[in-house]
Amino acid sequence: MSFIDLKNVEAKEIAKGYFSKLIHTEKMTFSFIEVKAGETLPEHSHPHEQVSIIQEGKFQLTLDVKPIVFEEGQLVIIPSHTKHSGLAITDCKLLDVFYPVREDYQKLSNK
Repeated sequence: MSFIDLKNVEAKEIAKGYFSKLIHTEKMTFSFIEVKAGETLPEHSHPHEQVSIIQEGKFQLTLDVKPIVFEEGQLVIIPSHTKHSGLAITDCKLLDVFYPVREDYQKLSNK
């Protein structure tokens, strides 16, 4: 068992304007993201399954060219290899969970 206090985790910029506190387990990556209103996330895909949870704010996620607005308390499941992009409509706090571990994010954590 591990105990982590997020106050002691340094935020890394994972995309322009997207600052994340990254936590990795043996099989998953947790990304606690803060983003200011108006910041965009370019379209991308990855082999990881992803669950995105809106903790605060309003966020537009575009999945396979279909924009959907998510608000606090809502979540979306993004299958592997699905193209997606985003826009913070308001200041947001998001939690993204990835399976398996995001090795690219692990490298950021070790810097």
